[in-house]
Amino acid sequence: TNKGDLAEIRNEDAPASIPQKQKPSKAERRAIQEAQRAAKAAAKEAGLSGKSTGAASGANPATSKQAKPAKISQKKDVPHAPSTVASEKKVTERQPERDRKKDVPHPRMQFDDVHRVEKAKKRAIVNQSEARNRVELFRHLPQYVHGTQLPDLESKFFQLEPIHPSVYKVGLQYLSGEVSGGNGRCIAMLLAFREAIKDYSTPPNKTLSRDLTAKVSSYVSFFIECRPLSISMGNAIRFLKNRIAKLPITLSESEAKASLQSDIDRFINEKIVVADQVIVSHAITKVRDDDVLLTYGSSSVVEMILEHAHELGRKFRVIVVDSRPKLEGQGLLRRLVAKGINCTYTHINAVSYIMHEVTRVFLGASSILSNGTVYSRVGTASVAMVAHAFGIPVLVCCEAYKFHERVQLDSICANELGKHMFVYAL
Repeated sequence: TNKGDLAEIRNEDAPASIPQKQKPSKAERRAIQEAQRAAKAAAKEAGLSGKSTGAASGANPATSKQAKPAKISQKKDVPHAPSTVASEKKVTERQPERDRKKDVPHPRMQFDDVHRVEKAKKRAIVNQSEARNRVELFRHLPQYVHGTQLPDLESKFFQLEPIHPSVYKVGLQYLSGEVSGGNGRCIAMLLAFREAIKDYSTPPNKTLSRDLTAKVSSYVSFFIECRPLSISMGNAIRFLKNRIAKLPITLSESEAKASLQSDIDRFINEKIVVADQVIVSHAITKVRDDDVLLTYGSSSVVEMILEHAHELGRKFRVIVVDSRPKLEGQGLLRRLVAKGINCTYTHINAVSYIMHEVTRVFLGASSILSNGTVYSRVGTASVAMVAHAFGIPVLVCCEAYKFHERVQLDSICANELGKHMFVYAL
């Protein structure tokens, strides 16, 4: 025998040793499908779909191909737990965003909304009479007759039970203009809150954090009726409410009040006093001998810079630019002259005439917004643009607690209207 003959014999014997698979008939396939359906239904009822499908697939080798899709579907159905975990992670990641949204102050009320204005009048403590000749362009801003709020408040002194006397006093000072300026108004408000917290006692069946937060909110509403809040005051109020909300429950009332009073003192010291000292120490390096420094209006931190530079023996001259209606620069001029500083006084309409003598411009600010916009008294932009046209550097002095995440493109949407009689006097 040859090797080829042996190969032929082996090839002939091979099919005989391996049995051929027989295809199931239609009736058998239907029976298998019905058995699988019944097994799936029973598995759903018993909650054991994996075991029942595995038993059905192992009952007949012919059903292995049909059992595979069931296993794949099971694998797809199993990883539902990780998806829920992922969704929980997303929820936890979104929680800080919700907390940030809570910190964002509510938009100022638009006074052209009749229904909201009527509701505000019912809650108002100060009776304000609307101006007869209202400017249509500023209908969204409050337009009241000035000079009527102060006598009305003075007559209600003994009727306003929920208002603390220190808060009431500061509100009257806001109305009369005795307290002005961003830092001055904020410090006066915080000191009033400090006195109110010192005299506070928690009513029965109430918690300190909730009741005190409501008290502070009522005080803030009173301040807003006396004069619109500045951005720095809004940041300070947000800080105080946050500290009240985070008070530990285990603290007693006296300990909680002492903690809040120390927080207020620390805020005034760190955010205002120390911040002004840091600004002065940095800005003093920009003042050189024979400089001509221009400032607009009256800024407390700019005044501190000029006085400190004079104490160090720097020889310079100050140009105080002023404007109506408040003419705040006159008070700054008197204080600087009393210190022995050489000063020149002019109005804003002559700023382009005198700008060629200036070497640096120092300006104060009520706030700096998130897009870098400086929010300050009316006329500040004109002074800065004239200085830019002459190529003179402008330095804006602003504390960090006045920074705000808001963006404002113009002064039409939110502003404080002054007395119309000053406009007529122009």
